[in-house]
Amino acid sequence: MQIETLKIFCDLVESKSFSAAAETNFVTQSAVSQQVRGLEERFRRRLLERVRGRREVLLTEDGKAFYDESRRVLAAYAVLEERMRALTGTVSGTVRVATVYSIGLHQLPPAVRRFMELYPEAKIDLEYSRTTRIVHDVLAGTVDLGVVAYPEKKRGLSVVPLGGDRLVVICPPDHALAAHKKLRARDLAGHDFVLFERDIPTRRATDRILRAHGVAVRRVAEFDNIETIKRAVEVGFGAAIVPRASVVDEQRTGQLAAVPLAEPEWTRSVGVIYRSDRTLGTAARKFIELLRARGDGAKTDDDPKPPRRKGREGG
Repeated sequence: MQIETLKIFCDLVESKSFSAAAETNFVTQSAVSQQVRGLEERFRRRLLERVRGRREVLLTEDGKAFYDESRRVLAAYAVLEERMRALTGTVSGTVRVATVYSIGLHQLPPAVRRFMELYPEAKIDLEYSRTTRIVHDVLAGTVDLGVVAYPEKKRGLSVVPLGGDRLVVICPPDHALAAHKKLRARDLAGHDFVLFERDIPTRRATDRILRAHGVAVRRVAEFDNIETIKRAVEVGFGAAIVPRASVVDEQRTGQLAAVPLAEPEWTRSVGVIYRSDRTLGTAARKFIELLRARGDGAKTDDDPKPPRRKGREGG
């Protein structure tokens, strides 16, 4: 039995999906099923409940025990790999990072590029998701690090702050708000706004700030993707409140106006989250060091132009 077989089984349990486990391990769904059957035959125990016509992943009691012990074996193997790499002084291995679209597209690329330059034998596996899913995946162990906005302290998680990221109002250049050099919360009252969806941390923070100032805006649309929000603002849906770094390109080309917000609370915190009961590998620690260095020295009002990457979720 190979260590990869245990990993496939654990990925299946944690993702609750044969297709997701197959994709993660670069095999077919049929191969995942065969690996599970092979384990059941080897240990003469049924590990998964089979429901006719459904591919739902339900563990038997034996399966739960097997999963728990498999996780311990995989954790021990990860320590073994790390010890062997440390003997050579080489930083290698893969760091699995999940982040929201606005951070991954506009803030992480410089750190990723620098990491690859410094540690060519290591790899960053970057994926985009919603904050709630990122927290779940970090706790489940399917990713090593999560980089999120407004990171919250939660049992089982450690948080590494990366500094603040100013929020700005964006609107078409001919919009009434674009004439201001700086806006206060009260200036936004009554205007049409394109917003993040309600479960996204930036939306929750924006709502709190507006309520604290007794300000109500008109909600005309909600999206989970910061790029969709920017396009909606461009075509005249209304204004929006987004991170400054995410609109540097559009402001430079004149597609959008980006107006600073005066109150100090219009700052979006960003941080790294990871499981507090796990020892991070050298590569993961080095990546966090690079992120912290950039966070400590970043300018909130004049971020450099970032490269573009594909993703799904913003905020």
